[in-house]
Amino acid sequence: MTGEKRPPSRQLALSLPHDSAFGREDFVVSRVNAEAIAIIDGWPDWPERGLLLVGPAGSGKSHLTAIWATATGAARIAARRLGRDDAPALVASGAVAVEDLHDGPVDEPALFHLVNTAAEQGARLLLTSRAGLATLPLKLPDLVSRLRAARSITLGEPDDDLLRRVLTKLFADRQLVVDAAVIDFILLRMERSLEAASLVVDRLDRDALAENRSITKRLAGEALTRMAETQGLLWDGED
Repeated sequence: MTGEKRPPSRQLALSLPHDSAFGREDFVVSRVNAEAIAIIDGWPDWPERGLLLVGPAGSGKSHLTAIWATATGAARIAARRLGRDDAPALVASGAVAVEDLHDGPVDEPALFHLVNTAAEQGARLLLTSRAGLATLPLKLPDLVSRLRAARSITLGEPDDDLLRRVLTKLFADRQLVVDAAVIDFILLRMERSLEAASLVVDRLDRDALAENRSITKRLAGEALTRMAETQGLLWDGED
């Protein structure tokens, strides 16, 4: 129809590969994770009875584990996938990371056997969990006793400085240059977590590509509003 205005075309957003850098040089250090990265950096001076990293989703546990695994050649396994015959192969490298103890069910005799085998052979252990040991649904007393002997570090909630630098890094990982004022705009309105930061950057990357737009405050505001409606990842920024 003549004179009819067509809506802006929306391009197909292809899922293009991008590097989420997990090297030591990519780790953003702040007061909430400084103790943990200091121990990771201290290898091979390592807690004899292992290290348990506790922190919420997106707090940096996987990044810290990746750094440690690179430095040590450690085997990595999700706790829920650990089987009773896995211990010998896992400890062969001299270091083992058991991730996500909270994500059960966990074969407790298998984990107990792994902890004992590692101790017998001098292999070092790193364990991660969103929940602290006191709240994990572990029933085997000897296993709980062994894990209590490990050094435990809790990763704190991210502060503004950490979130700002993480947002900047995540955009850079995707080769996106975003104005500092836009990042501050996002910071005031997003959920206060590193997991949310990753989701927001992914959404903005896709929206900017699909709509052929730069990442501006307006685009960020639209994306955050949609995310609030579907994922509950909006914080109003008001005191």
